[in-house]
Order: sequence, then C-alpha cells, then structure tokens
Amino acid sequence: MTRITSPFGWSSTAAAVAAGHDLTGKRAIVTGATSGLGVETARVLASRGAELILAVRDTAAAGALAEEIAAVGGKVRVAALDLADLRSVEAFVAAYDGAPLHLLINNAGIMACPLMRTAQGFEMQLGVNHIGHFHLTRLLLPALRAARGARVVAVASSGHHWSDFDFDDPNFEQTAYDPLAAYGRSKTANALFALELDRRCAGDGIRSFSLMPGGIHTALGRHMTEEIRSRLGIDPAQASQYRWKTVEQGSAMTIWAALGRELDGAGGLYLEDCNEALPAEEGKRVGVKPWARDAASAERLWTWTEAAIAATKGKDSI
Repeated sequence: MTRITSPFGWSSTAAAVAAGHDLTGKRAIVTGATSGLGVETARVLASRGAELILAVRDTAAAGALAEEIAAVGGKVRVAALDLADLRSVEAFVAAYDGAPLHLLINNAGIMACPLMRTAQGFEMQLGVNHIGHFHLTRLLLPALRAARGARVVAVASSGHHWSDFDFDDPNFEQTAYDPLAAYGRSKTANALFALELDRRCAGDGIRSFSLMPGGIHTALGRHMTEEIRSRLGIDPAQASQYRWKTVEQGSAMTIWAALGRELDGAGGLYLEDCNEALPAEEGKRVGVKPWARDAASAERLWTWTEAAIAATKGKDSI
C-alpha cells in the first residue's frame, strides 16, 4: 500500500495543521490537558469550534486553560479523571452525558518514574499510559459509535524502540525494574492498542492512530534523573545536538492524527512528523519498530488488558 503523507512536516505547528477545519458541533475529550502538548492540543481544537472536555487529574490546574477558551467563546468544561485509578475512569464515564464523541485524544502520560503502582496494583507507566486509557476508550465506545465518524488518538513515542511488550512480567513483579524499559513497554502498548482498536471498530466508524510527537521539553520529563539522561545520550549542556520541537510543533502530530484529511479511510497507523512512519532502521531513533505493528501481539494485548482490568473489580487499592 502507498504510504500516507501530508503537506506538513517536522516543523509544522498545530495551528497550521488545523487551519481550514470546522469543528463546530463536534465534541472532543483531551486527557492530560494541564500542561505541554495537552494544553496546546485543546487550545487548537477549541479554536476550530470543537466542544471540549478537559479530562484531568488536577481540575484546578486546568482552570486557567478553561477560562482562556471560554473567554473567546469556546465551549469547554473540566472533568476529574485519574488514569491511575480505574474506579476514577469508571466514574468519569458514568458522569458523561452520552452525547456523540467525535475525538478522543489519549494524551496524558508519565515517563521514567521510579517504581510506583496504580490504585489497582499495575506498574505506574503501564497503568497510566496504556491500561487507564484502554479502559476509558472501551467505556466510551457507545459515544464514539454515536458520532458516526470518530477518531481515537493515542500519543505514543519513539520510546517504544526501547522495549517490546512483556507478557510474562508486564508489571515488573519478578524482574528488576527499569524505568526506561517500563516506558518503552507502555508506548509499544499504545501503538498496539491503536492497531487493534482500529481493527475491531473501523466498521463502526471509529478509526484510531498512534503517533510520535517528537522530542519536546515538557513536564513529561520531570522524573528523569541524570543517570537516565546519560543513558539516553541527552547532555543538557549540548542540547543543540538534538532537534527539539516546540510544544506547538509537537502538538501538530496530534492534530493531524485527529483531523488530517489525508487519513480519511485509513486507521491503525503509527504516525510521525505528519506522515505515516517508515519502518525503523537499526540504530536510528525514528520510524516504527516491527513489534509495534504486530497484529497478533495487538490482539493478544487487547485480551490481556481486558482480563487484567476484569480482575480488579472490587479491588479499589493495594
């Protein structure tokens, strides 16, 4: 099949990608809209007329963005959502009014944190980045179907290069914890989730994409120690050796995945720099690894995640 590309690229901004799109009458949920990419993504969607729900752990922190959007006539509300607690996810969906949902932007994430566990005992990066978003998306499927043309966007990362998903010990219960491997597993899971969601739901008008936004200085890196930075080859004194994107440029990927007309009729793809990603080459930090495109792994992960969530029923905390 022909690779999907667009007129946009590495340096494009979210506002430029969104230009010409009219989202009046469309509803979007953005998770993690309190800093970084989530804020810019929400701001740009609102600027095109979308009705927004900012799904965030800290509702007070999202207040300024909500006020900014409302001040220019945008429709916006803030709702509590803690992806590290599946009961919070269920409460968020229970409070949802059932209106058609056209865009679900699974943006929130955590990276390279010390070993921590979610309320139901999952390794934190896996629990927040994948399992919480998986549960949210599945519970919102009726609203997504009702839109009769919806997109689900999973913000993944080139961090998926660091690790395939480990079905034998996904929560680091038997092996030594590695924060980068854990992040890599969760980002591979994001890509596999988008692949399998699209396979299951394309017939219902729900298309899904995963993406690499690029290297951006945001609060996502707040847990990174000097040892981790050294492992990644990031020297703050020589940052110019890397092509860091601005938040506006990084958010362009999310906006293109959500709105790009070039993607009409497609789905399940991993995107990078406003194009369908190429297969990763050995030793390079771009492109998509084969394990993040494996259909059998994607189906297996879906089944594993369903079972893992089902096993938490009545398990409010560890």
